Amino acid sequence: MQENALELRGITKRFGPIVANDGVDFDLRRGEVHALLGENGAGKSTLMSVLYGLYKPDEGEILVDGRPVSISSPLEAIDLGIGMVHQHFMLVPVMTVAENIVLANEPRRGVFLDFEEADERVRDLSDRFGLAVDPDARIEDITVGMQQRVEILRALYRGAHILVLDEPTAVLTAQETRDLFRVLESLKAEAAIVFISHKLNEVLEIADRVTVLRRGKRIDTVPTEGATEESLARLMVGRDVLLRVEKPAAHPKEPVLEVRDLEVRDDRDLPAVRGASLMVRAGEIVALAGVDGNGQSELVEAITGLRSVDSGSIMVGDEDLTTAGARGMVRHGVSHIAEDRQRRGLILNFTLAENLALREYNTPKLANGWLLALRRMRDRAASLIKEYDIRGGGPASLATALSGGNQQKCVIAREIACNPRVLVAAQPTRGLDVGAIEFVHRRLVSERDAGRGILLISLEFEEVRSLADRILVIYEGEIVGEFPPDVSEEELGIAMTGGGRTKEAAA
Repeated sequence: MQENALELRGITKRFGPIVANDGVDFDLRRGEVHALLGENGAGKSTLMSVLYGLYKPDEGEILVDGRPVSISSPLEAIDLGIGMVHQHFMLVPVMTVAENIVLANEPRRGVFLDFEEADERVRDLSDRFGLAVDPDARIEDITVGMQQRVEILRALYRGAHILVLDEPTAVLTAQETRDLFRVLESLKAEAAIVFISHKLNEVLEIADRVTVLRRGKRIDTVPTEGATEESLARLMVGRDVLLRVEKPAAHPKEPVLEVRDLEVRDDRDLPAVRGASLMVRAGEIVALAGVDGNGQSELVEAITGLRSVDSGSIMVGDEDLTTAGARGMVRHGVSHIAEDRQRRGLILNFTLAENLALREYNTPKLANGWLLALRRMRDRAASLIKEYDIRGGGPASLATALSGGNQQKCVIAREIACNPRVLVAAQPTRGLDVGAIEFVHRRLVSERDAGRGILLISLEFEEVRSLADRILVIYEGEIVGEFPPDVSEEELGIAMTGGGRTKEAAA
């Protein structure tokens, strides 16, 4: 049997009355990928934050290479060879790749920084581990997948032989995920890896063993050999989970959203949406599928009033709202589950009560004239927190204190609770565990059946095919085809990469 690189024994961590970790045992063997699996708020990130010195455990001990250690800061963790890549990256956008990697441990020539030596070290490191990066590129100019490589290289540069990856695939495309897995396989020779995730198929593909946490407690540790998505889901949630949504046939009615010949530019002032047209009817889910970066984000921002358009029109019912802006879209019943929950979905230093009131704070439901009705805000927040199973806090808790998945639940609760006419759902289950995904899928179908028009934007093949009544494919800013939900993955993939362009009318 391989020797343990790491052991956590009886780790308990409390935050006031909330027990985030309850006597958790965990071990990591040299040369393995050990997945840490659990629902949102199960205590996965907290446990690893204890290991990395971000939190001090209330009980328990940590052993690194068989030696008991006390870790009170990330610097001490780094000195022990522990590196952590957080779910939300800790990079400086205006600095280069090389500068971020060597930050706080820069090579010097006398009293001056040696930038040439920094570039050379980064090139050598990236070649050694097969993590190709451009040392001179600025972080703000590279893809999310490339930023993750930079985070991993920064940990390896500091001598990490225990590498913790917190939800590493949450914001990656399918191709970037495959690239990451190839890198992790090669890294196993030099590092033991903790892979925190909620994606069952990825855990089964990359991990050697899986430890499942539920509500802060360790439920079991099992080898992935012989495990199935169904068996892992049962351990996570404590019950059988439907991995594919079951829904009745749709009965679409009148159009509630119509986009005609839309032209939109991106942040670099280049064409991003090129003459796109689509229609969503009340009582149907229309999915927009495409490889990331083909104009989906700019199209969504235009529809929700966050980005101006060059030409074309956006109709909500009989109203032309092309120039209405975000506030006008809200007034006319357009809700938006944003793909970036931290930048566009929440105000992190607001409480949950405040965040859940952002759409309706100035309505009689939550205000008395010019004054906020604070008690009604709190009561409504408490009701939504219970209904959507938002864990990790109450109405008075700050949004920043929640796990990423529970932040996402908060956004979804607010956008659905206002009874929208049109719901634009961009990556609605990103960062959610299997039980929460099941809940959100059921809820979207329920909203469809209640007469909402839903535009779903997702990078997940199965989510698109499972939820959609119609699938539109976007490629290089154009709607290039329409497909039924039983389309094969191969046919959809060909359309998404520009093959077999049908240029059918999406309406």
